[in-house]
Amino acid sequence: MKNNRKVIWQPQPKQRILMERPEYEALYGGAAGGGKSDCMLAEALRQVHIPHYRALILRKTYPQLSELIDRSRDLYKMAYPGARYNESGHFWRFPSGAKVFFGSMQHTKDRTNYQGKRYDLIIFDELTHFTWDEYSYMFSRNRPSGPGTRVYMRATANPGGIGHGWVKERFIAAAQPMTPITEKLTIVGPDGKPINRTRKRIFVPSTVFDNRALMENDPNYIANLAMLPEAEQQALLYGNWDSFSGQVFTEWRNDPAGYHTQRYTHVINDFLIPPTWKIYRGFDFGYAKPFSVGWHAVDHDGCIYRIKEWYGCTKEPNTGIKITPQEMAQGIKEIEASDPNLKGKKVIGIADPSIWDKSRGESVAEMMEKCGVYFSPGDNTRLAGKMQYHYRLAFDKNGRPMLYIFRSCKQFIRTVPALVYDQSKVEDIDTTGEDHIYDECRYVLMEHPINPRRNMMQPIPQEDPLDLFEDQRVTDKYYFYRM
Repeated sequence: MKNNRKVIWQPQPKQRILMERPEYEALYGGAAGGGKSDCMLAEALRQVHIPHYRALILRKTYPQLSELIDRSRDLYKMAYPGARYNESGHFWRFPSGAKVFFGSMQHTKDRTNYQGKRYDLIIFDELTHFTWDEYSYMFSRNRPSGPGTRVYMRATANPGGIGHGWVKERFIAAAQPMTPITEKLTIVGPDGKPINRTRKRIFVPSTVFDNRALMENDPNYIANLAMLPEAEQQALLYGNWDSFSGQVFTEWRNDPAGYHTQRYTHVINDFLIPPTWKIYRGFDFGYAKPFSVGWHAVDHDGCIYRIKEWYGCTKEPNTGIKITPQEMAQGIKEIEASDPNLKGKKVIGIADPSIWDKSRGESVAEMMEKCGVYFSPGDNTRLAGKMQYHYRLAFDKNGRPMLYIFRSCKQFIRTVPALVYDQSKVEDIDTTGEDHIYDECRYVLMEHPINPRRNMMQPIPQEDPLDLFEDQRVTDKYYFYRM
């Protein structure tokens, strides 16, 4: 940005890379201190010379916008002395007539506040604070406000938050950083003929080490990040998307080096299970939201292996495929008749007790029973069930947990490690996340509850509703190792 006298702001190398990207969607950052906010404020100015241009910068809540707005007062007023900030409308009006709005979306229902509006550029600051439903809805608001504008989306993010799972899946896990991801779309036209389109997106990583200005002005800031607890340090200093603040199951490890040895990893290679192991089928019903069916084998030592799954989700995160209970039952029967680990085996069904609800007529359980698929009600005690995850995910002194996940169970691997704590019910997970597989597996775990084991080489969970962990103590029965 320039005026007649001096340079007010210019992009640093990583910021310039982001600002030069042509993709429709781009995610920038992934760690603290990478210069994300300044980059987005500058990006919003790209088209303010066009009178009908409209941009929108979103944060989850309005109070979170205050720092962005304060920084915009420094940059925008110097770059465009004629620009004026409207306090009641929360937008800048530029001399051409262009506007840059600041908005929030605290609840999913708040997305309708933007219904009927159009923005050439939409920016989500801290994208992991938003759900997929909130983000994807704004695609419909991203359209030209007049001729000659570029229409696109930009976002920043750090690891963690309610949206961590879907953001990681869409931008981080889908391709290597700086690698464009192409999504092919087919639309059926009024004449019935297909219309093919493509959309591209990309992840541009940035850490504090890319922010030369910050490193020069405050070289000790990296020391601040290094003093954080391990999970926050890995996420905010190095941009590690497998470790983040608020993560429920910090014990989780997915290490390919252990897929064969089954040591210090929860994900392992698939194998043909012995015929004497018991098999359980967990079930969590869903229609508009995904349903989940998971098959689990229990060995003679009580270790549980997730060996097969069927997740009723579309290509969009947390969106159900909307099939009937009868269709689910038929699908279950087909899987159990064909899978080598299930064919000819006795399968014990455990499900969410709510499927026996008759308040709206015939229950889901009754409909599935008529198709020959049977379940018993599972124990839905939430906190005890969550603690069973903690106990089973813990490694013993030999690096072996009591819960393994076959590599083929990709939806468990995607969703359960990404779960975060509820902000109000701080001892429980945030149920607005994609928790269907978590619930389905929890019913199976509660059929075989275990106690905490010796030599747990993991941090003690932040809550302990059963008083099984006490700070810095050694009991006659258990020794708890604190990291």
